[in-house]
Amino acid sequence: MTKTILITGCSSGIGRMNAQFFQEKGWNVIATVRSNPEEDTELNALENVMVAALDVTKPETIEAAVAAGIERFGAIDVLLNNAGYGAYGILEATPEHKIRMQFEVNVIGVLNVTKAVLPHMRAKGEGIIVNISSMGGKVTFPLGTLYHGSKFAVEGMTEAMSYELDSIGVKVKLIEPGNIRSNFAETTLGNLDIELGQTEYVPFLEKVTKGFEAAAAEPSEPIIVAEAVWQAATDGTDQMRYIAGADAEQIIAARKTMDDPEYLAVVRANMGL
Repeated sequence: MTKTILITGCSSGIGRMNAQFFQEKGWNVIATVRSNPEEDTELNALENVMVAALDVTKPETIEAAVAAGIERFGAIDVLLNNAGYGAYGILEATPEHKIRMQFEVNVIGVLNVTKAVLPHMRAKGEGIIVNISSMGGKVTFPLGTLYHGSKFAVEGMTEAMSYELDSIGVKVKLIEPGNIRSNFAETTLGNLDIELGQTEYVPFLEKVTKGFEAAAAEPSEPIIVAEAVWQAATDGTDQMRYIAGADAEQIIAARKTMDDPEYLAVVRANMGL
């Protein structure tokens, strides 16, 4: 029987690429966007794709999208928790609403969408949940207090929930992408606030911004994340973590060989700090 995947955050980037990738593989796709699904002419034109409204910060939209997807296709075999938000910046200068939004989307949103599909998967006795983490869930970089905190949380909660979900036949997996071509830099590093009286941070910000620009010069294409998700969803193994991107492979491997002072010194040197 044709399998079905529900994907959050399909308006652009990794989520959109995965929706197109799985559709080309012959799957049914429940491609969710935060609002106005009828306006997405590209995804709506694809066979066996249902575009639905789902905002991970609004539980009522989660329940509605899950119910509509099951009604349309009869089942949800794989959930891809992709929707994410990146809040980079100086903690002291970060307003509380950005702090809350970072964890509302990247952590609580993932938990709520997962909870919404679990009764269905539990009744079936099988299912796969794939969470998009990041190499930033295993290593850290400057200005990422909130983002790394949220992705470290995704790593921990995914691993922990594997124990209970394995008992009902549901597997959980993690994808750890490196630097992927997207609008991430523009939407995060392009909006760094420094308030009056915090000018001491300016030299640090200038160095780190230049360091990020150099590090992001050669991003990988989103297709490599879709290929990793496909492997996680179809390989039938108990493997939990899948790294996507040569940079992520190298950085995560290097981190495993270093103690904390060594790693932090390397990052500071690369950023010119």
